[in-house]
Amino acid sequence: MSTFSRLRRDPVLLALCGFTLLGCLLFVLLDGRTIDQVRVYWAAQVPLDAALAYGGWRLRQLAHVRFRRFWTMISFAGACFTAGDSFQTLSVLLAPGTPSLSGGAVQTVLFTVGMSSNVVACLIFPQGLHTLREKFVFWLDATTVLAGGGVVAWCFAVNPVAGAGDSRVNDSVTAALVLVATFSATKVALVQAPPMRRIAAWPMVSAAMVQGVATFLPGDFQTLDHPYVFVIRLAPSLLIALGPWIQQVIVRSGEAHQPVQRRPYSLLPYGMIAVTFVVFFLMLPERTSSQMYGATIGVVVITCLVAGRQLVAFHDNALLISRLDRAMDELRVRASVDSLTGLANRAHFGELTQRCDTGGALLLIDLDDFKTTNDTMGHLAGDELLVAVAHRLREAVRDGDVVSRLGGDEFAVLLPGADQAGAGRVGEEILRRLAEPIEVQQHIIVSRASIGVTRVTPGDDPQSLLSNADIAMYEAKRRGKGMWVAYTEQMGARIGAEAVLIRELATALEEDQFTLVYQPIVRLADERLTGVEALIRWNHPTRGLVSPVEFIPVAERTGQIVAIGRWALREACRQAAVWRAELPGAEPLTVGVNVAGRQLRDAALVGDVAAALSGNGLPPGCLSIEVTETAVLDDEESHAAMLALRELGVRLALDDFGTAASSLGLLLTCPVTTLKLDRSFVESITTVGRQSAVATAVSQMAAALEFSSVAEGIETAEQRDLLRDLGYRYGQGYYWSRPVPPSRITELRAAGRATAAVA
Repeated sequence: MSTFSRLRRDPVLLALCGFTLLGCLLFVLLDGRTIDQVRVYWAAQVPLDAALAYGGWRLRQLAHVRFRRFWTMISFAGACFTAGDSFQTLSVLLAPGTPSLSGGAVQTVLFTVGMSSNVVACLIFPQGLHTLREKFVFWLDATTVLAGGGVVAWCFAVNPVAGAGDSRVNDSVTAALVLVATFSATKVALVQAPPMRRIAAWPMVSAAMVQGVATFLPGDFQTLDHPYVFVIRLAPSLLIALGPWIQQVIVRSGEAHQPVQRRPYSLLPYGMIAVTFVVFFLMLPERTSSQMYGATIGVVVITCLVAGRQLVAFHDNALLISRLDRAMDELRVRASVDSLTGLANRAHFGELTQRCDTGGALLLIDLDDFKTTNDTMGHLAGDELLVAVAHRLREAVRDGDVVSRLGGDEFAVLLPGADQAGAGRVGEEILRRLAEPIEVQQHIIVSRASIGVTRVTPGDDPQSLLSNADIAMYEAKRRGKGMWVAYTEQMGARIGAEAVLIRELATALEEDQFTLVYQPIVRLADERLTGVEALIRWNHPTRGLVSPVEFIPVAERTGQIVAIGRWALREACRQAAVWRAELPGAEPLTVGVNVAGRQLRDAALVGDVAAALSGNGLPPGCLSIEVTETAVLDDEESHAAMLALRELGVRLALDDFGTAASSLGLLLTCPVTTLKLDRSFVESITTVGRQSAVATAVSQMAAALEFSSVAEGIETAEQRDLLRDLGYRYGQGYYWSRPVPPSRITELRAAGRATAAVA
């Protein structure tokens, strides 16, 4: 239930409002009977005052301990109002005299004491002020309001504006107290942690304002000839009584006090000054020396207070400007410096490079295998390593050189005036220093880096320079990492050609430019066709037939191999299903499809394989997924994909077996069914003893582990015979056939054997 809903249903609030409406109705019904109206007025005050006293006392028990003194004084004020108005009610009932809404001496004293209690409660309440300056400004504002109230009281007491009379003395005191109470209550409503929510504070503030307005009402509003005069006079009592009860509803609902943003200035003192000067000028036409003496002193005091407040404001402005200047300087530094390493950032490095009018060299430095450190030791360790690298880079360069962190583990160095030889020396020094062990979180790390170097001439575009250095840096990584490489135009041309190739690959699938050819795999015992390996070809519209050696590595680097491999998988399964349908009674033909490492790490691969099999009605045993050893080496995602593929029932073959460093370990962990001996061990197997020994070992391991063994690259009958004698069950190579279109495989199957295609 919302706060407003609770307030609308609270019985006490409804009773207070209902009782006040009843009094207003009686004022109207008793129009013309002034004495009875005055009796109702004073009688109606008492329960409203009692509600203020009791509500404040209840809040003293319910509210937080820091608010108890405040609510105690509010309750005391309500008790004073109750006692004074009760005495005045008895007076008008027992001895009515002349009807008047101004209380007697007892009521005036008790009202003054109660209002003073309210004012003191508001003024001594903790304002959330912490510094001496904040406290000084607050009390300067408070003194200004108090002095203004004193001037108003003096003007009304000594030189009444609306005519002489004893009631004006009471009204002057009332006006001064009301103005001060308005200021004090408003201050409490605006502090950061107020004793009451705004919805409860503003009725009490409004009560003081209405009381002040009623004091200054001219003419008919000061006579008792109209019922609305009583309504206006009674309204403040209702408003001030509502505040504590509204706050009780909020406290009982469990809603915490909402902090209020406190402004660095307040308009209330300036409003009080305006009121003071207005009243001062109103009394000038009938001024006397005694009147002017007190009023002038008050105005002078207020003027001095205002001057002091302005001095504080001027000082604040000066401090603000000073802080703003410092903040701007700090922002300028932050805008040009990397926050982690303190080096120049990318934007600042670009500016310095553009302003380099002497020429020189630019080095782009990328840490090798930094991701491994981040993944195994955490980002904090990675940050510590970057800070250490930044320190070593500063030590490795010359005075006047600019070191920058471009982002991540990428750094750049600007060497003004350096030639390529000088840049090479700096690059060597950087590599030497980075190769020294670094202690990171009690671990010793030996970092390496690949560096690309490019020449800088005046007027060069910084982005172009970084692009050239980036090309050289990746060339260094391609050559083995841990070295520096200078950029050449040939590198740029190659990268440009590769960029064109990447764009064309993106449209090759859409335009159906790829095709598959198939190389037979035969059983060595009888040389019958038992399987094929699907090999992709790119029929480029302008270049003609593009070798896989040219576009497959590019596709793997860019991730385009995933979409290309998905197409090849679907097409190979489709063609296998066609062959199966052509000769339903023939020996099943196994189709091998190459899958790259990037594809193995694709979460959709297993689903793609399952969809290709089911969509073409192809048994899983007719499909062989061929992967290289490096694709599954120490890769959990790839290993999980291999297990999932094996569960589908497809065959798994390790292609180019024997060329990686951990082949034996893979045989124990990878769920393969076939080993394909790499062609490099076959080409000289009849003349080189070591190759024959390796081929023999692979065959024996395959037999022991119950794997199928396939020898690739067989081109002669002598190689065929030797490999068959070594125990290889299957062979593949130009001796039987080059990769051919699907129609040729159909012919070979119909003939029942693989026809030799090599002279």
